Amino acid sequence: MNALEAEGLNTFYGKSHILHDVGLVVPQGKVTTLLGRNGAGKTTTLRSLIGLTPPRSGRVQMFGQETTRLPPFRVAQLGVGYVPEGRRIFPNLTVDDNLRVPFERPGKWTVERVYQTFPRLAERRQNRGRQLSGGEQEMLSVARALLLSPRLLILDEPSQGLAPMIVREVFRIVAQMRAEGMSVLLVEQNVRAALQVADQVYVLDDGKMVWCGSAAELSADEERIQSLAGASAEQWSFDDALTVEEEVALSHQPSTVG
Repeated sequence: MNALEAEGLNTFYGKSHILHDVGLVVPQGKVTTLLGRNGAGKTTTLRSLIGLTPPRSGRVQMFGQETTRLPPFRVAQLGVGYVPEGRRIFPNLTVDDNLRVPFERPGKWTVERVYQTFPRLAERRQNRGRQLSGGEQEMLSVARALLLSPRLLILDEPSQGLAPMIVREVFRIVAQMRAEGMSVLLVEQNVRAALQVADQVYVLDDGKMVWCGSAAELSADEERIQSLAGASAEQWSFDDALTVEEEVALSHQPSTVG
């Protein structure tokens, strides 16, 4: 049984037809990544899968159960964690209070384990969300989803706007989740980073799936990376990274004009 199966998804915003017969499969215990340029329909695909923007036609199953018409809270109850683009933490709550918001499900993930996994959050537990760097906010957003002890974790652009060292930390957690048997669906524009942790890849272009295959196959085909994945296909390595302290310092530098 797969963690997620979707086929024939057609999703509209008003009269605008965004997704065209989109389908994908997320095997249990594997990392599946969805790549594509800006505006390709990646976020809409995630929203269609979890019920935030229900498809007009098509079918979605999670863990063998039909979920196409379920509201998002019912999807979450099946063991699905969702980390949206833009983090969306509570800026006026402390780190600790942010982590107490979700209802903890029975499982391996507790607040204390979160602090062990994300030591930076433990150091900042009494800081408010708005006082965190972008990387720390992303860690907090991921940690909050993990407290649901999900069987399937869906991540939308977790590396967006982050320094390489923080990207490395976020993707280390993704690899750890896979090692523990969690299924992951990752939407990402940082192609190089995504391919380092993914097992299989789908490429979306203009609302249509245009390629699928193994991450190893795509990694070996530079021409295909450039032509299909498009965005952020430049060379990138987990070793080319700032320290956490450097990322934090940069995030708090005052902006200059001119």
